[in-house]
Amino acid sequence: MADNAEIFLTSFNRVEKYVKVLMKAPNNMGFSEAVRRGSRQKNPILKKYENDLLQMAQLRNAIIHEKISEDFVIAEPNDWAIKRMQLIESELIEPATVYPRFKKHVTGFEKNIPIQDILKKIAEKHYSQFPIYDHGHFLGLVTIRGIGFWLAVESQKGPVDFRKRTAQDLLNISFKQPNYRFCRQDTPVSEVENWFQEVQLLEAVLITKDGNPDGQLLGIIRPRDLNYSD
Repeated sequence: MADNAEIFLTSFNRVEKYVKVLMKAPNNMGFSEAVRRGSRQKNPILKKYENDLLQMAQLRNAIIHEKISEDFVIAEPNDWAIKRMQLIESELIEPATVYPRFKKHVTGFEKNIPIQDILKKIAEKHYSQFPIYDHGHFLGLVTIRGIGFWLAVESQKGPVDFRKRTAQDLLNISFKQPNYRFCRQDTPVSEVENWFQEVQLLEAVLITKDGNPDGQLLGIIRPRDLNYSD
């Protein structure tokens, strides 16, 4: 068999075995159906590469079942198909994780920090996210977007007086769903990408060792870090 076909089949077979184990597929379930099921269940990699994998399955079938001789196959995988198959294998079996890729020093702030101090840090240090705590207990995430919404609401009541207004006031903004999520340090990057695509109001994903909101912050991921628009 041609070298390209052997390389392709070796990678494909590893992916097929992994997917069937991952999806707990019964013996009578084919690879393509296992991929479709994984995509419907929102496995981030199977969802991302569903069409590619279904096409790769057709190519595998052509190599195996339409082989003319031991040394000649009708469907010879090109370099793109091989690289694509190996990329999918890598992302599926050994996915890149959020840590240490998004390792970053993240400063937490107490709930009683004055809003004026937050605005000062935005102006001086260009901060855009402010994790807010109550003596180590995570309360929520203040962002520039949230501050803008709060100012819009407060301005309808009259002139906004910042005196004695703190981050706690900003946390009282009513959104339908939180603008943040926490994840473990071993969470696949592809899973976080999926979160940003599915949750419109998600502004940041905060990383702790075990995903505990009260744990030490190891990093933060924003849409622009994944090349999405803010």
